[in-house]
Amino acid sequence: MESVKQQQLSEEFISGFAVPPMPATSTEFITVLAHYHRAEIARMAGWRDRIDRTSNWAITAAAAMLSLSLSTSASHHGVLLFAMLLMLLLLVIEARRYRFFDVYRNRVRLIERNYFAPLFSGSGSIDNDWAKILGSDLREPKFMLSLNAAVSRRLQRNYSWMFLLLLLAWILKISSPKLQDFGISHDTATSLGEIVRNAALGPVPGWIIIALVAAFYAWIAYASLRPTVRPGELSHGSVHV
Repeated sequence: MESVKQQQLSEEFISGFAVPPMPATSTEFITVLAHYHRAEIARMAGWRDRIDRTSNWAITAAAAMLSLSLSTSASHHGVLLFAMLLMLLLLVIEARRYRFFDVYRNRVRLIERNYFAPLFSGSGSIDNDWAKILGSDLREPKFMLSLNAAVSRRLQRNYSWMFLLLLLAWILKISSPKLQDFGISHDTATSLGEIVRNAALGPVPGWIIIALVAAFYAWIAYASLRPTVRPGELSHGSVHV
């Protein structure tokens, strides 16, 4: 009987707090806001760490492929083409992670910009409806960036330089007979036809490979250099990733 009574009391206690009470005073609200701010920073830092890991994988993979391809003439230039595809895969993965990071970063900056900044500077809030905006975002979370915009941003920060290094290494590989496994003694290709022949990949003619690489890097250049609208946090200050 005593155990049944204790179970009933515990059920009544739990049911009484089925809906957590809302903050009743300004002190309670500030406490909730401080804890929430710390939680969002932790989530933001977690996704930032994932982004850094992907960048590290990309740098390591690019360095390994460059070393493997240029260290010996027995290494085929297709290694560098494979490296470009691997970089593209890592770029898409990082762009996806960046979209999640951007959601939490925008929430953190919304609080900092509209609560902590006025608190320390003594000025008024930038947006009086910031709490409603934050509440709406928590009810229905949405990405702030499209995948295309995230890809462009990661290209602008890191990946465009890695793709450029791979391109230069590939051009050096197909235009330097000494880096080809043909036993040719001269340093550079003597004609455009020789470069095209060196660019062949199995049964695929060299001119097709060159055209595909050119089209791929045209897209890289467009995605890296296209002007982007800076919504959300990027419209406030220049310190961002």
